[in-house]
Amino acid sequence: MASNGVPGDFSVANVLAAMSTMRATDSGKKQAAMDYLGKFQKSKDAWTTTITILQTSTEPEAQLFAATTLKGKITYDLATQISESDLPGLRSQILVLLKKFAPGPKPVRVQLCVCLAILAIQMQTWKDVLPTVVSSLGNDVASHACILDFLRVLPEEVTEGRKITLSEEDLAQRTSELLADNAEQVVQLLINYSQSSPAAATNPQLFECITSWLREVPVSVIVNSPLLNSVMNGLSDDNSLQAAAECLGVMCRETKDVDESVDTIQVLLPRVLELRPRIRKLVEEDDIDGFKAITRVFADAGDSWTLAVAREPQHFRPLVDALLECCALDKERDVIHYTFAFWYELKQYLTLGHYMDARLQLVDVFTQLVTILLKHLEYPESDDPNQLDLFEGDREQEEKFREFRHHMGDTLKDACEVMGVTECLTLVLNSIKTWHQKYGSQATATAVPHWQSLEAPLFAMRAMGRMVDKEESTVLPQIMPLLVQMPVNNEKLRFAAIMVFGRYTEWTAAHPESLEPQFQYIVASFQTESQEILRAAAQAFKYFCVDCKDLLGPQVSQLQVFYDQILDKLPEASKEEMTEGVATVVGAQKAEDVYRLLKVYCDPLVQRLMVKANNATDEKAKLDLADHINLLTHFAQQVIPYVTGGAPNPAVKYWEEVFPILSTILGNFIDFVPICERVCRCWRFMIISYRTAMSPLLPALADNLAQGFARSKQGCFLWATSAILREFSEDREHVDEGTAENIYMFFEAQATNMLRMMSEVLPIDLPDVIEDFYRLLIDALLYYPHKLIPSPLFTPIFQAAISALTLEKQEPVSAALHYLRDLLTYGGNNPAGSGDHQANAQLRQIVRQLLTTHGEALVKQTLAGMMITFPRDCFADGSAVVLSMFELLPTETTTWVERTIQILPAGTVAPAEANRLLTKIRERLQSQDSSGLRGLRSLLQDFTNTYRRRYVAPRDGLGQLEAARFHFAG
Repeated sequence: MASNGVPGDFSVANVLAAMSTMRATDSGKKQAAMDYLGKFQKSKDAWTTTITILQTSTEPEAQLFAATTLKGKITYDLATQISESDLPGLRSQILVLLKKFAPGPKPVRVQLCVCLAILAIQMQTWKDVLPTVVSSLGNDVASHACILDFLRVLPEEVTEGRKITLSEEDLAQRTSELLADNAEQVVQLLINYSQSSPAAATNPQLFECITSWLREVPVSVIVNSPLLNSVMNGLSDDNSLQAAAECLGVMCRETKDVDESVDTIQVLLPRVLELRPRIRKLVEEDDIDGFKAITRVFADAGDSWTLAVAREPQHFRPLVDALLECCALDKERDVIHYTFAFWYELKQYLTLGHYMDARLQLVDVFTQLVTILLKHLEYPESDDPNQLDLFEGDREQEEKFREFRHHMGDTLKDACEVMGVTECLTLVLNSIKTWHQKYGSQATATAVPHWQSLEAPLFAMRAMGRMVDKEESTVLPQIMPLLVQMPVNNEKLRFAAIMVFGRYTEWTAAHPESLEPQFQYIVASFQTESQEILRAAAQAFKYFCVDCKDLLGPQVSQLQVFYDQILDKLPEASKEEMTEGVATVVGAQKAEDVYRLLKVYCDPLVQRLMVKANNATDEKAKLDLADHINLLTHFAQQVIPYVTGGAPNPAVKYWEEVFPILSTILGNFIDFVPICERVCRCWRFMIISYRTAMSPLLPALADNLAQGFARSKQGCFLWATSAILREFSEDREHVDEGTAENIYMFFEAQATNMLRMMSEVLPIDLPDVIEDFYRLLIDALLYYPHKLIPSPLFTPIFQAAISALTLEKQEPVSAALHYLRDLLTYGGNNPAGSGDHQANAQLRQIVRQLLTTHGEALVKQTLAGMMITFPRDCFADGSAVVLSMFELLPTETTTWVERTIQILPAGTVAPAEANRLLTKIRERLQSQDSSGLRGLRSLLQDFTNTYRRRYVAPRDGLGQLEAARFHFAG
């Protein structure tokens, strides 16, 4: 260890000293101790050292560290560091340690139980696991606790913690031996224990154990045994309430298939309903934890039996009423969220025509639910009507309440679907009217009494906005006039009213008579100093412009004046929303007016842009400049005039005037990434919006992108290049052959620069650029396969993709794999791109030649990624690449897979396991139908998943699996 200069000396004293050092304040010593302990845990010495610590140390922290280390050793190193003949001795040592730690500490005891369970899974010759454990631990009270812990963790480790070396077949057999074959014996053990003493009958460990074994034991067995009474009794004991409630909830969840569980449900339903009187009692006693536990039981029952509720609403009505009571009595909003899933699932059934009778019987429940939710949506009350900070400065609590309201809003929508929109809106209208009747006359210019009970229905109305049809003409015409009179001196009410207006803009577009007062309310709100009101107003303004653009057309000039006046006052996100809104209105105008309107709206933006560019000397100012470029981009996205007959596009005419300014800004700030990204994004959307009409700008644009990428090495230039490649490919209309050829040459220049970059810089330092490069290549391969595949760049691009597979970041690896998947299709008869048969045959020959030469590197790196380095979301694409290789070159790919397995780190794959995999691969390849290839995918995924579980992380690099460094000579 660092303290004595012997890094490999893993004696008990050194390990304990290192643990002591971990508590020190010296960060250097702590790091050295951490490194030492990490190496210790991987060493063979750790077996004897950890057992010695457990036998001799009296320090709980050291004991727990040793037990945890032993668990890791048994999980990951048992097959490679312990011979089969030594397994019985290891088992005996663990049983002795369990006997010692049966009285505690509990964390150590539980870890040792996990050790024994993992050993039992892997020690296939150990057939009498349960009798051995029970007889070895004895029959005293402490041993009972230990046995219960072991019984609890055994199913969990078998079904969830399988980071072990067994094959799928052996694991399935061992699962059957340990769980299914022992289930009856375990149930009898638990019954005997529950009846052994009053303390045992309400022991939380008993209920935890039942819960764990409910995965394996049919719930009907438990329900029809004395254990159900034990669980119900446990619900009356404060010490065991939580564990018993969880156990009963799991029983309910296990009966989710109501058709198969009819008899069991009939037993459970009355037992669950026995708990209803406790709801009010727990609330009165202010027992929050008990209230939560009981509510979870009702929620689990409701979630599981929703179909039965829809089929027999009268029979299950008491359960529904119990859930409603939990919601109604939840003063502090502690438990209502447990019920949300039930209301959603019930709504799913009740809105089907088949369950119309049930809907009619239960509609009153949803009416009551909406009334309850309207109350829960209210902000806390305050003695001061002007007090808006109702959480005493606790921002976390306020944010939690806001989030919770949105979840309640989802449940409101569920109720709305069952009750009908008009009925639900009527409850909102009644709440607003009730406030006006009670407090409306008391409202003054400085205070709004009990504003919480007025704001809540506004939030509810906003939440159910998407449910309301734009043709609704019964309730909304009554509500909207009330909202435009909403007091503007109360920030919460004003915010709520603005958000409602923004949510109902589609309705407003269909009722133009209501537009003017709403729009004026929004416009007036921009005069406030409140940032929250400003953000809400900008968002609502955008939606008004988008949905009412045709109605606002006559006001397009006045809108520009207002937009120009208010813009600099807004936060950045609101500037973008306002700009998107006005751009949408401009985009809805006649083509002959577009150039003039773009001049009117965008020239002031360009003037601001040049001023900001001249003054951008620090990072903050540069970021402000970058954000301002986005405002122009919104106009490029939204203003797309319809032009016929090959006439010049008036929008492109305007952008030709702006282009030199953007080009100059890009050149001056080429070393500032956000500005590069915003300019490239703007140009990319111009290409997407105006397509081939951008031809006049194409030479200058391509030149800027090529120079920009060469100078900055940023992926945004490739991102914009990709748009050009798509829109100006040869199969597009109005693209001449010369233009398409020039575009491809432009692409090759970009690709050459990228390959040089990847040759000079390691992939780990280029992840984002690599992602953009291979996204670009996917387009190049699709639109220019007959140019790219015969190109001299084709092979180095392929080699660079293999190099990119060494990354451990999802996006670049995924992009490279997608490119490789598309590429491999050109080696078969169904290429990703179209083309004539003869051309495809030539491409197929080139691709197959490439794979014959470089396929081994691809197979090796893809398998290495699937086994060790790939992010989880890349597994499917990696598997598809190897499967395609098997389709194209089955014999060669089998050989390459075999060679890859042979160079895996020593001791990580047993020879028998490798031989079994290769034998099965050859069997699948000999199969004449498609099931053979599907079987290959399963084989590869099972093998790599098993290896990944076992070989958690490379300890000393990837060894021979390391990819060769990519070099490009072009």
